[in-house]
Amino acid sequence: MDVEFVFDVPCVWSYFAYARFQRAAARIRAEGGQVAVRFRPFQLDPRATADGEPKIDVLRRAFGVEADDAVAGMESKAASEGLTFRHRHAVWSDTLPAHRLIAVAAGQGRGEAMVERLFRAHHTDELNIADPVTLRRLADEAGVASRDGGDEDVRAELARVRAEGVRGVPVFRLAGRTLHGALSEETLYQAMSATVAA
Repeated sequence: MDVEFVFDVPCVWSYFAYARFQRAAARIRAEGGQVAVRFRPFQLDPRATADGEPKIDVLRRAFGVEADDAVAGMESKAASEGLTFRHRHAVWSDTLPAHRLIAVAAGQGRGEAMVERLFRAHHTDELNIADPVTLRRLADEAGVASRDGGDEDVRAELARVRAEGVRGVPVFRLAGRTLHGALSEETLYQAMSATVAA
């Protein structure tokens, strides 16, 4: 079974969705099913820079005085699902380099591990995922041989995703179905089970 996952790394809902998907996919695989994931890039903020800025500042511009409460709420929700969110010192930066690394990792059969590590790097470790030194270290941790180049391929894929009408993430596509949002583990499991059974 082939599954497309359209996402951006700093998106909290993308991280929730991916963590739930991983658990659902593990159940399918334990039952003897095969799940292949194609990761497709999306950028919440194409104008973000490589140096980045504090994520909390970005959130305060977007949500005003409610930003701090929203962050606290997300951190609590993440904890309830076994994830650790730390956004007080997270860095909001260009995600094209991270998506490029994901493409490289996918070509080496390490896409799933690389995506999980990048989510954790941003949301838990508060690292700048546009920094080349950081990305090389994360690649090493995920068992990926990093390489230079590939920006134009990622930009072309970003354009294709936009041309398909994607305006927000996360999005899953499987067996001709498109599923939007941070769906529950059970919803994802049932969707994949139905695809396996079809």
